[in-house]
Amino acid sequence: MTEPSHAVFLSYASQDAQAAQKICEALRAAGIEVWFDQSELRGGDAWDQSIRRQIKTCALFIPVVSKNTHDRDEGYFRLEWKLAVDRCSLMAADRTFLLPVVVDDTRDDDERVPERFRDVQWTRLPGGSAPPSFVERVRRLLSPEPAHPPSTAARSSSAGSAATPATRVLPHSRWLRPALLVLALLLVVAGTYLALDRFVLSKRSVAAPTAVADKSIAVLPFSDLSEKRDQEYFADGLAEEIVDLLAKIPGLKVVGRTSSFQFKSNSADLRKNRGDARRFAHCRGQRPQAR
Repeated sequence: MTEPSHAVFLSYASQDAQAAQKICEALRAAGIEVWFDQSELRGGDAWDQSIRRQIKTCALFIPVVSKNTHDRDEGYFRLEWKLAVDRCSLMAADRTFLLPVVVDDTRDDDERVPERFRDVQWTRLPGGSAPPSFVERVRRLLSPEPAHPPSTAARSSSAGSAATPATRVLPHSRWLRPALLVLALLLVVAGTYLALDRFVLSKRSVAAPTAVADKSIAVLPFSDLSEKRDQEYFADGLAEEIVDLLAKIPGLKVVGRTSSFQFKSNSADLRKNRGDARRFAHCRGQRPQAR
């Protein structure tokens, strides 16, 4: 073989030679190199060294499992299985090397099969009939797609998006959905308010010229109610995100973070501190609402 490192080693008991032959022909018809022993003679130093070399250098080891392999106490195929299992101990855990094939109704938990075989998924090919899906799977295992690193443009785009407040990545994915729901709710409320102000309140302003024309809103800091009280930075980031989004609405004055966050350390109910609320509204040029 010119490229043994890309070949498939087909291991089987002599009683399953016909089924193994079918598997071999299906793979070779697709251009896949298969090391297939068609001889009944298994002996001699040269033959043994050839078997060991092929198992050591092949890319994929396909053991054919059947009632014949279960019933036989001895067989050269068992040495092949042992050599393949020994080689697996030197491979990375995510490397696919063993691809057991069952040609009859032998159970997956056959106790006379190496434990390493039972740790991987078996493929059932009754009588050795290999469908195109199996051949394609072998082809993909022999020629895996290389992992392409992200392009320079993608990396620069990711870096730019991380620096842009409007596309800030939230630190914990489990908070993403609640945060989006809160943002959506606030945007709906703001949109409804603007619509009512334009189509309803604007008509009343003709009869009541003393109505307040200034439209402003303040986003108070969120409280950290997590179990470990270690999400304060996320609560602050969410409030800042809402302030940034509301600031983009035309005609709506948004109170700055510095002013609104002065209530962060004040745990008292704002309804009991109406004097502070009135002074806060007066500083922003608003008329405090009656409660």
